Amino acid sequence: MKIVTPKPSKEDKMVKDPIEKLKEKRGFPKTVKAKEGKWIQSAIKKPGALREQLGIKGKKPIPAKMLDRATKAPGKLGQRARLAKTLRGMK
Repeated sequence: MKIVTPKPSKEDKMVKDPIEKLKEKRGFPKTVKAKEGKWIQSAIKKPGALREQLGIKGKKPIPAKMLDRATKAPGKLGQRARLAKTLRGMK
């Protein structure tokens, strides 16, 4: 009689991150990676809303100091300012 052992799967061979192991043990959902592609287009829901909230008229760039102060604000203003600061760094 021949004993057949199952082949190890790819998941068994992969070394798991200790933090991921802990999350899995405690029942957290698996980390989902961001979809590759055009995430910026979907992140900007209302173009010009930050400029309107800050009271800047025309096509002038938003001053850096004003943007820094706005990043500390709560709510949508802070979210929009942080995204603007991130996108400014991508230029």
